[in-house]
Amino acid sequence: MPATSIRTQIIGAAGEALITYKLLKHEIDSARMTTDAGIDLVMYVPGTKNAATIQVKAIWESAPAGGKGAPALGWVFHPQCPAQWLAVVDLSRDKAWLFTMEQAHELAQQKPDSGAWRIYWYLNESVVSGTPRRESDVVQYEIDAVLATVKAGANIT
Repeated sequence: MPATSIRTQIIGAAGEALITYKLLKHEIDSARMTTDAGIDLVMYVPGTKNAATIQVKAIWESAPAGGKGAPALGWVFHPQCPAQWLAVVDLSRDKAWLFTMEQAHELAQQKPDSGAWRIYWYLNESVVSGTPRRESDVVQYEIDAVLATVKAGANIT
């Protein structure tokens, strides 16, 4: 197996492991899917008696925007993904964000007809001018904040 495919598998598995860990810290049970059909995890919040599905997208580290710009984080997802939630992970900092799929659709900045939608933001507030999305713009989607709301009884489906 080529090293690049192993690396991709490792990144994906590490992202799923981080999301599972975060769910467990909030006393939310989860299960990993055995096949890849656009759903990576199922979460179950005790007390709500509801389960919801999550697609996890992970990156190893930030990259220069456009290949030579300011450091940015970005993830590609399919708009027809069957999951109810999209989790995005920055493994270099063990950080994650959690969006409903509707929120992910609204926040995606690149929406080509090919279906490879992209959500991204810049890391450093000071190196970017104008109105591009910065990490401070998505603080309300940090996974711990979202999971606290979910655990408090927010509808997860």
